[in-house]
Amino acid sequence: MRIQAEAARRGRKIVGGFYLSMGGVHLGIVAADPQAYRHFADGSFLGFVRTGWSEVFMVNPAAWGFALFLGETLLGLCLLAGGRWVRAGWVGVIAFHVGLMLFGFGIWLWSVPALALLVALARADWPQLTSPTPRLAVAR
Repeated sequence: MRIQAEAARRGRKIVGGFYLSMGGVHLGIVAADPQAYRHFADGSFLGFVRTGWSEVFMVNPAAWGFALFLGETLLGLCLLAGGRWVRAGWVGVIAFHVGLMLFGFGIWLWSVPALALLVALARADWPQLTSPTPRLAVAR
């Protein structure tokens, strides 16, 4: 998949907005019912993921859900910030989707196509990200 520079910039804004939205979803889950996370790892084919989920995440799902909110919001902000922050955002969203794949083959139905698109967008966007992070102009 070959993506032009302008399409990559638009894609970055869409992905950044998506991650901000998903951060908000986690905040909503934490506020409404953190126990909603309970069965998320049930489909994992790896025992340590299922065990870790129940013995670590579900011990304090509100705190971990809030951490998900912060992480996804930060990734979205990195993608929207411009400059060198975008590289951290691309690496983060790709790593996040790879990590999601640990939770079972059902998640692969989302993650594999998402990764194909995210990697293509990041590759097309990467060369444009060599300039320093923009700074606010100070009025004199």
